[in-house]
Amino acid sequence: MNSLLKVSLQIGVSSLRVNAKRQIACLASLPETHQMLQKTLKDFADAELKPLAGKHDKEHLYPAQQIRKMGELGVMGITMPEKLGGSGLDYLAYAIAMEEISRGCASSGVIMSVNNSLFLGPLLAYGNEKQKQTYIPPFTAGERVGFFALSEPGNGSDAGAASTVATDHGDHYVLNGTKMWITSGYEAEAGIVFATTQKSLKHKGISAFIVPKNIKGFSLGKKEDKLGIRASSTCQLIFEDCVIPKENLLGDPGYGFKIAMQSLDAGRIGVAGQALGIAQASLEVACEYAQKRNAFGKPISKLQAIQQKLADMALRVEAARLLTWRAAWLKDNKKSFSKEAAMAKLAASEAATYCSHQCIQVLGGMGYVTDMPAERHYRDARITEIYEGTSEIQRLVIAGAVLKEMETN
Repeated sequence: MNSLLKVSLQIGVSSLRVNAKRQIACLASLPETHQMLQKTLKDFADAELKPLAGKHDKEHLYPAQQIRKMGELGVMGITMPEKLGGSGLDYLAYAIAMEEISRGCASSGVIMSVNNSLFLGPLLAYGNEKQKQTYIPPFTAGERVGFFALSEPGNGSDAGAASTVATDHGDHYVLNGTKMWITSGYEAEAGIVFATTQKSLKHKGISAFIVPKNIKGFSLGKKEDKLGIRASSTCQLIFEDCVIPKENLLGDPGYGFKIAMQSLDAGRIGVAGQALGIAQASLEVACEYAQKRNAFGKPISKLQAIQQKLADMALRVEAARLLTWRAAWLKDNKKSFSKEAAMAKLAASEAATYCSHQCIQVLGGMGYVTDMPAERHYRDARITEIYEGTSEIQRLVIAGAVLKEMETN
């Protein structure tokens, strides 16, 4: 485990027992390591992320210093083995970490999520020893981050329709095409790119490649001006006759679609954690404001209408959190988790949208101004229902799994 994270967890034991201002659902039932992790990262988010999240959002500033500190804490490679520079923790720890980091800054959360589950995850699962040694350790310390290039201008959720092409030239491939909506595109130093290598095989003809950004023929499109998650860059990647050595093929030829789908299943646990962080932050802002704001001679937290909103927000947060933990537990125990990851992502993202909306309602006019974080949470929440599979796609995944279960039973 990362040495600084070890120290932080050790220090956090006594403070967790003595001073727990907020405990997440069923915290006492979590392993002690996970309890300490949650407390350590809660303190980090409060001290290092929340105070600057608004500034980074307004000015579209990449939180480089904060990402480095997250690397020092071990969360930029939290599920990677210690021998590869990671923290050697499980996906339950990852889900907890994602929630706490995103509660402080949702942009930092998505940078962490992509690096962990969409870049490092596939490398660990499908990379050969040389690929792992070359690309995993340098990307766990927070100094470097990776990207995941699947979406294209014309395919969106249709991941099997990749128009980016990798042509086999014997000892290398030549890559041509455009990728869209790439998180950390401007800051990342390498990534995984999916391209068609045999069009006649459709989704079975897609392969995955490890692509360093400094390669000839690789350029960046414009940085998108987004509704939310503004401290994280999003852009197009443009490939024009990029020569990719055969040794950069990840897995076997034609394994790309399988790698992408498995990576997205795991990534949905991360996005669920991110959405939970936004939802929890919204609930905290609403509760704090309701206790301080007076109307009709008493704090508005005493009003039944406000209490109903807070109750509904808390209910959705807790339910989504348990779904997220369940999906993480299933993955950690090597059980099927695709349906549960989709459920977690769907429930948590819709909880984030609901809670951030209700937070603004509780704050009234103050919720609509940038002096308060409520409007940022509202903007940040919306993307969690879109990336790594829209809410509509999650419902298709869930329904398909349920129908298959019914048929086999």
